[in-house]
Amino acid sequence: MNFKPADQIQDLQYFGEFGGVNPSISDSSTYTFLSAKTMFDTFEGNADGCYLYSRHSSPSNLYLGKALAAMEGTEAAHVTASGMGAITATLMQLCKFGDHVVCSRTIYGGTYALLKNFTSGFGIKTSFINILDINAVEAAITVKTKVLYCESISNPLLEVADIKALAELAKKHKLKLVIDNTFSPLSISPAVFGADIIIHSLTKFINGSSDTLGGVICGSQEFIDAIRDVNTGAAMLLGSTLDSVRASSILKNLRTLHIRMQKHSSNAYFLATEFQKRGIITVYPGLQTHPSHDVLNGIMNKEYGYGGMLTIDVGSLEKANNLMELMQDKNLGYLAVSLGFYKTLFSAPGTSTSSEIPEQEQTDMGLSPGLIRFSIGLDANVERTCSIMLRCMQELEII
Repeated sequence: MNFKPADQIQDLQYFGEFGGVNPSISDSSTYTFLSAKTMFDTFEGNADGCYLYSRHSSPSNLYLGKALAAMEGTEAAHVTASGMGAITATLMQLCKFGDHVVCSRTIYGGTYALLKNFTSGFGIKTSFINILDINAVEAAITVKTKVLYCESISNPLLEVADIKALAELAKKHKLKLVIDNTFSPLSISPAVFGADIIIHSLTKFINGSSDTLGGVICGSQEFIDAIRDVNTGAAMLLGSTLDSVRASSILKNLRTLHIRMQKHSSNAYFLATEFQKRGIITVYPGLQTHPSHDVLNGIMNKEYGYGGMLTIDVGSLEKANNLMELMQDKNLGYLAVSLGFYKTLFSAPGTSTSSEIPEQEQTDMGLSPGLIRFSIGLDANVERTCSIMLRCMQELEII
């Protein structure tokens, strides 16, 4: 693959207004005009380079959006106040009353709740399908389907979407393929394989310090213009606007994403391999035993590895909770949701990030009570980390 996402970020050059190596932060909610006509033109979207009100746009947000569009290889991007803000705006822009969405059944619990419980109240129906079964996905498409939605690597089961096949299917049926790429920034570039819109929770790996909420929608210039339209744009009218100071912070952290993802991935690969050797039920896309290992090899940017997320199944929720509490006590990480932090984070998704999904549906998709989701940190000595984790499992008679 010729597309090099980290090079795209590196080649961007922004200067502050006084020559700073970081762009100046636009710390204003509103902007002044030299003429009333320019204000009118800006409202109408006809005054390029002029700013009106920070809910519409700000220099800091546009800098970050440009960098993220470059990273994903899309024409444009719009940043939002959270990942859910990006997901909500995208789906509400693409779907109206009576429309239909085909969605992966293994997705983040908040996305599931949005489509199952919230947008259904606006007359938008969703079918949750095994995204790995292309025939089942196609069978679920109707004349009212507008969107095919999935995660590149699913939360929390780490299923890998065949983006090439899904893009062909979306094109065949004139659908928009929307990919949430939060688990695999840099590792996967969905637009290269035909995805129309790529979403991230910037809160996670891209920011990397668990101190900021943010989201982004990457797509064509036409779609980004539409979602920003002052009269009909979902991102504009729903008002999920990222603060300029936070946008500036994320932009600075984005510069080190390639280094961090390599370390997250190498640490996760080491731990997954060692866990599997000891007979622990381990799911990690980098393992040859992963059902979609070959699919991921066909779409990944190999220099960034297989990602920083892995799961193990210890058999019961009680064992999972005991292990997580012990690992936290041993300073191996934090019992916390989210991902992408310098420290390892672990949680039992069935009772946390996927708790919105009914218990029977969790069972049907293979989400067991004893599953622990790990966001592997940037430990300098992962061998030491692994040794202590294994001792914790031995102490609790998990292995």
